[in-house]
Amino acid sequence: MKHSHLSQIIEFMQQFKQIERAYRLNDTQICIEFDRDHIWTFDMRRSDATIFIAPRSERTKVYQAPFDVLLSKRLNRSSIQSITMHNNDKILRIVATQSGSYKSEKSILQLEFTGKYTNAILLDSDEGVLEALRHIDDNVSVRSVRVGQLLTNPPLPTFTPVFYPIDDVEAFLRLTYEEYATSQLDKLKKEKCALIFKRTEQLQKHLDALSDEQELLADSGYSQHIGHLILANLHTIKGYETTLTLNDFDGKSLEIAIPSGCHDGARMAESFFKRSKKAKQKALGLFKERENLQEKIRHLELFAHTIREAQTPEEITRLFPTKIAGTKAKPHTKTSDGIAEFWIEGVKVSLGKSERGNIELLRNSRARDIWLHLKDRPSAHVIITTDKQQLSKNILEAAAKLCVDFSVFEKGSYLVDYTPRREVRVQEGANVLYNNYNTLVIEKK
Repeated sequence: MKHSHLSQIIEFMQQFKQIERAYRLNDTQICIEFDRDHIWTFDMRRSDATIFIAPRSERTKVYQAPFDVLLSKRLNRSSIQSITMHNNDKILRIVATQSGSYKSEKSILQLEFTGKYTNAILLDSDEGVLEALRHIDDNVSVRSVRVGQLLTNPPLPTFTPVFYPIDDVEAFLRLTYEEYATSQLDKLKKEKCALIFKRTEQLQKHLDALSDEQELLADSGYSQHIGHLILANLHTIKGYETTLTLNDFDGKSLEIAIPSGCHDGARMAESFFKRSKKAKQKALGLFKERENLQEKIRHLELFAHTIREAQTPEEITRLFPTKIAGTKAKPHTKTSDGIAEFWIEGVKVSLGKSERGNIELLRNSRARDIWLHLKDRPSAHVIITTDKQQLSKNILEAAAKLCVDFSVFEKGSYLVDYTPRREVRVQEGANVLYNNYNTLVIEKK
């Protein structure tokens, strides 16, 4: 970020008098809601720190690290005392206070856009470090950032900043977001599609390598036929023979190779019946495995299609969730292979990848969870796990969009029904009946 750009942005920010909320959007982005109409994002990447205004700021993860807890505690519903450029450097300082029962508490949020020293630091009124996005020890840098220590200023740049005028700060910040989003979107699409393609390619190779069920079924039928033929000719079969020549039921001569270890006709017939049963079971297993692989490949194809059609980086990030801070996995539990899990604003959303996954979702969901499905057509089942909390419209719409994206390729307008799981009655497999539902309209563009 240019020095002159930051100075003009700070001058524009000085109109704000309140901070409604402050939180992290992702690992490097801090969002500050000054009011309902002014929600700003401060991207603290070392390589390219910047400020922008996004059309909407969607939380893909709820952070609960000490920095995030203190950020909310100190700045939520606070009054802004000043917004300044600190030390004539690319450092933005927001001084805010909160009125408590006994006294007013002053906090300083220092956002440093200085390249090497880029950081977000919370300070107390004496400029001691309360918390920081990045902790820096003495052995790493001459300027340490450690909780409880006084913060020193980074070295000033040796050059004189050039002035680059901004005609309209708000328009400039919105354009900055568009450029950032386009760049991130293209990068994410290439990266994630390559990952999905690799998974799909592995599954396709496995699918192509499967034996042919029809050949196995033909072998099963042949072995069973030979077993019956031997039983019909037991009186003519001598023991310890390695080959037999018998007349088939249609009168044609048939030469049969006898498996080793068969000392009489009865054992010969039994051996062929066992071979028939084994081939049939293997064919059935292959059919299920082939069906399972085909369902996985279709899910990944829908996954790749959803990535390619995404309009924002946040949409793609939501598809690849990391473990949510503050959540604890149950011991010895493993995510089902038939279920995909997503997190929307800290709420778990599960989606059936196949019929088996849909059945498992229905079986394991709780009465108060929210169930979603495309109206009057086959689709993935979706479950929003709830703890009796009121779900926002954004969470419902995002979950409904997942239901559409992972069910159909075609663009269009789709209706998605949703209702508490207790209203859903399972008929057979993943077929259900449900009552007392609401419907969302989702546009797949």
